[in-house]
Amino acid sequence: MQSIRIALGQVSPVLGDVSANVQTHMAAIAQAISQGADVVVFPELGLTGYLLKDLTYEVACSLTDPVLEPLIKASEDIDVLFSMIEEGPDHRFYVAAAYAAGGRIAHVHRKLYLPTYGLFEEGRHVARGGAVETFDFRDEARAGVMICEDAWHPSVPYLLALSGADVLLIPASGPGRALGGDPNSGAQAFWERMLRTYAQLFSCYIVFVNRVGFEDGLFFFGHSFVVAPDGEIVGGTDSHERALCVVELDLESVRRERYRTPLLRDEDVHLTLRTLAKLAERR
Repeated sequence: MQSIRIALGQVSPVLGDVSANVQTHMAAIAQAISQGADVVVFPELGLTGYLLKDLTYEVACSLTDPVLEPLIKASEDIDVLFSMIEEGPDHRFYVAAAYAAGGRIAHVHRKLYLPTYGLFEEGRHVARGGAVETFDFRDEARAGVMICEDAWHPSVPYLLALSGADVLLIPASGPGRALGGDPNSGAQAFWERMLRTYAQLFSCYIVFVNRVGFEDGLFFFGHSFVVAPDGEIVGGTDSHERALCVVELDLESVRRERYRTPLLRDEDVHLTLRTLAKLAERR
């Protein structure tokens, strides 16, 4: 296995303005290329903004929409993970992340878990995805995508790891509280603890890219980072402002950690399947 240089594109989307956000992405892509990155990852709904509500209908686009063409074209030079509201062929709407490589969309993940509690209203406006899949990542590894809340449900990284993921990519729109003067938030600390644990349990890299900025008084804390398979944070940005940083993933460390701590090797999938079948019968 070789190494992969991955750029964390921590942007602040303009709510409801897809064209403007595409231009912001393109500028970040140019910067990532100039820094020698192989892949650039953008946050959840980086092309639309988060608090869309009734704007969901207005900003939705299909994967063949011309507005996405610059991003897909750019993937001839660098792989790009971007996120938007996808309108499916049956006119259902999804929070989606598309991975473009070689001038085409190679993989799409539709958000599985839609928070609809407290200040969150996602389930009122979009449909749930229904698949957990991995895909070829730079011809060197396998990757999987979790969109924000997906990562808060341990079944998702578990299934992706069992499906062969060496790298988990997490585009997020994670809110926090910074009005007291400290840019660090409890949510940020939770994300770090959780993803460091996942990285150790599944012996994989985890790439967390969170948006920044304000929408309707809601603060998004940024602080994107990368966790190595031993659970250590190996790069990222301490900023809650717009930023782009490049982190190198040494894929040999995946091999090393899976030999040292063979938890995935010893995982009893059949036990899990039998137990889940019993639990499903009770529901």
